[in-house]
Amino acid sequence: MPTLNKIRRVLTRDQRSVTHDRHPQILPNPPYLTRLRIAVTAFFAMDGFLFAGWVVRIPAIKAQTGAGAGALGLALLGVSAGAVAFMMLTGRLCRRFGSHAATTASAAALALSILLPPLTRSATALGLVLLVFGAAYGSLNVAMNSAAVDLIAALRRPVMPSFHAAFSLGGMLGAGLGGLIAGRLSPTVHLSLLAAIGLLATAVAGRTLHTHPAPTVPERMPTAPEGPRAAPAGRGRRLVLVFGLIALCTAYGEGALADWGALHLSQDLAAGPGLAAAGYAVFALAMTAGRLSGTAVVQRFGAARALVAGGTTAAAGMLLGALAPTAWAACLGFAVAGLGLANIFPIAIARAGESGGADGVAVASTVGYGGMLLGPPAIGFLAEVWSLPVALTTVALLAAAAAAIACATRGAHRTGRA
Repeated sequence: MPTLNKIRRVLTRDQRSVTHDRHPQILPNPPYLTRLRIAVTAFFAMDGFLFAGWVVRIPAIKAQTGAGAGALGLALLGVSAGAVAFMMLTGRLCRRFGSHAATTASAAALALSILLPPLTRSATALGLVLLVFGAAYGSLNVAMNSAAVDLIAALRRPVMPSFHAAFSLGGMLGAGLGGLIAGRLSPTVHLSLLAAIGLLATAVAGRTLHTHPAPTVPERMPTAPEGPRAAPAGRGRRLVLVFGLIALCTAYGEGALADWGALHLSQDLAAGPGLAAAGYAVFALAMTAGRLSGTAVVQRFGAARALVAGGTTAAAGMLLGALAPTAWAACLGFAVAGLGLANIFPIAIARAGESGGADGVAVASTVGYGGMLLGPPAIGFLAEVWSLPVALTTVALLAAAAAAIACATRGAHRTGRA
């Protein structure tokens, strides 16, 4: 019996050393984890695809409602307000019903709610329907990020950037498709087509999520025997808030480019509908490229350095995008900004999930999307007082602030370095 116990301890230790290794290809992941990863990735891609489809039709819906810059900013506030209002609720729903069920239900609601904006004829009506759209969008973001955090814990690799790369890829495809058909289809027909695609993707990917429950892993990406859960609860909450603040600074930039980028190109730089849509497309393409390499970057340099470098790059790119004299130069700036912002939000959300589980994801997402809550009205009001290019420079300021916060709190990232 002592010999058997020794053998069991050796086998257990060897298994841990393999699963903790930075190169987990020694033990392949179970097939069901691969299927779950594909399904969760599909939800991220669908989210970006639908959101970008709405974004590229903002100029047409603005003209349809007759809203000015300030009124449009208040209407766009509905997306962020609805999202923030439902994020904490979604965290509780994930605990009660599971992140997989919450993800599927939220995705279906998002696909249906995208039908509403083109039916409006006033800024007030647009703001009200965007509350519904934002609630579904925020719920899906918390639910699918919670599902991703559970899956990352089972995979024992920092693959969160790859999920957000799928979101960016979906955004690029949605913006590209919107640019191609913006002059041919009305917003109603266009967004109805996107709703059908979203419901189909939800049905297919949702079936996989319902077939396989969320992985249950006792530890969350440990890098020391004690693991991050050994930290006091108060310290864990502070870490969640720090990561949420970093996410806020970058969500402000993502929301600003989504809501105002196309309008800046068309209104200030005389770009046509196709080139205006291409501005968000190149931004999404750069974010996709950055996020596809995000896992390797975090493993190689650590979370803190990745956040600092990303914030600095985004600040420089956004200054070019906001102040460039031509549409093509502005698009180049958007691309650089997208490359810099690419991994900041996913790293922050993943670290918050490690510190606080589904509640950590919900809290950091709520704080982070506060950036989207502030962005649309702030830029709208600043655009009326000064100009839209000047208003967009605030994106660069907050990106630099995210880099500064990450640098000042770099010790908090060491436990999460993969």
